[in-house]
Amino acid sequence: MTTNTVPQRQSKKNTFAPLIMDVAVPVGSYYLFKDGLGTSTLMALGLSSVVSAVRVAWSIVRERKFNHFASLILFVNVVGLALSFVSGDPRLMLAKDSGVSSAIGIGVLVSVVLGKPMMTAGMKPWLVRGDAEKEAAWERLRNGSPAFRRAERVFSVVWGVVLLGECVVRIVGAYTLPVDTMVWLGTVIFIVAMVLGFLVSGALAAGPMAGMLAAEVKADDRTFAPEAATGEPRVAAPAPALAR
Repeated sequence: MTTNTVPQRQSKKNTFAPLIMDVAVPVGSYYLFKDGLGTSTLMALGLSSVVSAVRVAWSIVRERKFNHFASLILFVNVVGLALSFVSGDPRLMLAKDSGVSSAIGIGVLVSVVLGKPMMTAGMKPWLVRGDAEKEAAWERLRNGSPAFRRAERVFSVVWGVVLLGECVVRIVGAYTLPVDTMVWLGTVIFIVAMVLGFLVSGALAAGPMAGMLAAEVKADDRTFAPEAATGEPRVAAPAPALAR
């Protein structure tokens, strides 16, 4: 069976394109302006926010829908801009780095309450992998399986809680530990939080969802190709005899 078909390539493109536009482009443009072109953090945040703002406006005007993921990135940039004005106290400077995590965590949890789990945009491409059959199975499960939708919500809840927890731990550390310690410990806390998020969300949500997708694809194959299950080719039913 051919795996590199045009529909599958198109499905992969449609799956990854929004993630690239909503996340990779704004984040990449921030580092391009800040590290590549040498602009200030404030300027880099402001310029990269333009990309997200354009995406939000384009979704509303052209697609007639609200782009939640692009809006989250825009919100994070706005928070970063506001926090960039905070200066002077070294502990406050360390604590402000956790503001981005808290903004993302709150945005993710709010999206779950609104019925639009935001982390799905980052999870789905890795489960579907641009496969047309898995894409169709995803839509069927999302529309007809309460367990699948619950796992989808759990995935976002886990990441929202992890990001908020990382924010709290870093703020507590910034005001209770020596500044020199928190300079390197902040990175360790972030890495541990990411590993924890991947492990817990994978065990509680992504793993079960991958299993449900695989089962749905197999069930669909058995429905439309019974010869795959019996080992015998389908035989067309004889045409009815014409009445004389």
